[in-house]
Amino acid sequence: MHPNGYIGRKMHLPPLKEKPALIIAAFGSNTRARAALDIVQVHLDRHFSKFDIFWAYTSEIIRRKTGLPSLHQTLAQVEAAGFRKAVVQPLHIFPGTEYRQIEETCTYFPGLRVFLGETLCHRWQFIKKTLDVMEQDFLPLYQGINLLAMHGTPLAADPVNMVYLGVEKLVADRYPHVLAAAVEGVPDPDALFLKMCRQGISHDFKRARILPMMYFAGMHARDDLMGEDGSWKTRLEEMGFTVDCPMVDIDGESLFKGLAFYPEVIDFIVQRIERTLVLAQYF
Repeated sequence: MHPNGYIGRKMHLPPLKEKPALIIAAFGSNTRARAALDIVQVHLDRHFSKFDIFWAYTSEIIRRKTGLPSLHQTLAQVEAAGFRKAVVQPLHIFPGTEYRQIEETCTYFPGLRVFLGETLCHRWQFIKKTLDVMEQDFLPLYQGINLLAMHGTPLAADPVNMVYLGVEKLVADRYPHVLAAAVEGVPDPDALFLKMCRQGISHDFKRARILPMMYFAGMHARDDLMGEDGSWKTRLEEMGFTVDCPMVDIDGESLFKGLAFYPEVIDFIVQRIERTLVLAQYF
């Protein structure tokens, strides 16, 4: 009997679940980028059908517009559902500022053992494999040059700048006709275009292809890379190049070809998740 005079009832808590929850942490989108996320979802359903899959979104702007959950909210939902462990897989290319924010949330979230997976290009061997996949869309040496477009960061003190600069050197050493720059920060595209003018590269090559090194090349490809006002495309055309960007057709709509549209890259994401799931079994 409860001291206040009524019979107390035991609370029935949900049974604790042995398998970890699988959480995909994406930047998010309320536009055509959803097509890329849908491709990821299809592969996840195929490879991880025995796991409960949740999504979280790292962009505060996207969350305000759409009402989609943050990583903290999704972790709370997972804990309330009776999970003891969670595997968080970020859909980010490089381990930059957003990755470190995800890492902090995972480390300090109470009540769950959270295991964070690695980004697509977390290791140099991963970067080389990603470049190997992108090679299928490179212009051959006798046809023109290729420009890899990374996202970059405006923060000069961000350690990920070392990776961006490393990619620039790596592609220059591996390929005689491939260059790399970032939409924000370094490698600086303005400096790259000035260098190309000084070296007279347009005399040797007449075509230039821009390849976004991003999961989904939406706004950046439309405006910064291939737009009609001050974009990479217009800068290259001023030098005398004919410029293009690989495209894909999704449900009758033509989209710039981001990394999510390479099946091999989706396989790499699956590999990252599988590795983290193995770690979650032992800790």
